Amino acid sequence: MRIAIVGGTGREGRGLALRWAKAGHAVRVGSRDAERAEAYAAELSVLGFGTIHGGENAAIVEDAEVVLVSVPYPAHGDLLRALRPHLDGRIVIDITVPLQPPRVREVHLPAGQSAALEAQEILGDGIKVVATLHHVSSVHLADAAHAIDCDVLVCSNHDDARAAVIALLGDLGLRGLDAGSLRNAVALEALTPVLLHMNKKYGVPGVGVRFTGLP
Repeated sequence: MRIAIVGGTGREGRGLALRWAKAGHAVRVGSRDAERAEAYAAELSVLGFGTIHGGENAAIVEDAEVVLVSVPYPAHGDLLRALRPHLDGRIVIDITVPLQPPRVREVHLPAGQSAALEAQEILGDGIKVVATLHHVSSVHLADAAHAIDCDVLVCSNHDDARAAVIALLGDLGLRGLDAGSLRNAVALEALTPVLLHMNKKYGVPGVGVRFTGLP
């Protein structure tokens, strides 16, 4: 599958790009600065997990089937509005959490209740927004050989998009779980500050979640 990671030069983007490239997907990482993204992609490619390409954000989404948005919340709305003309027919995976520094270990609900709901409002119903990957540590993702002991919840208003993203999560080495409509992303995003608090409290690099009682 052709996957574009917008904001792919960040911590989360690194691990996602490496793991999806390792699984055989065609991966591009994006940035506002095309040269920076190209140089970063070249650095990732030499690690031997697969060839990764880079470019300016709008350019990398042009032929993508799936676009993952990995940017800080303050840049979230403006980025989506800028990319909106290029996203028709795509699945957009939104991993954004509306953290409010410096109090990143406390829940903050934005005006639209969640970043994913705001994304769907900006992009319109013709673009399938999927909220997921809020509870996976970038530290664990970045080590492409590391097995991650974590479940991942997936929310969307589109059943087919949820199923497609759950399959992609499997390629990352994660168990994706159907968590219902995009409205439920409020709970997903709100759990991240709790996990950040637990990281600090227990002195670990990345607390995750596991759901029991499932087949």
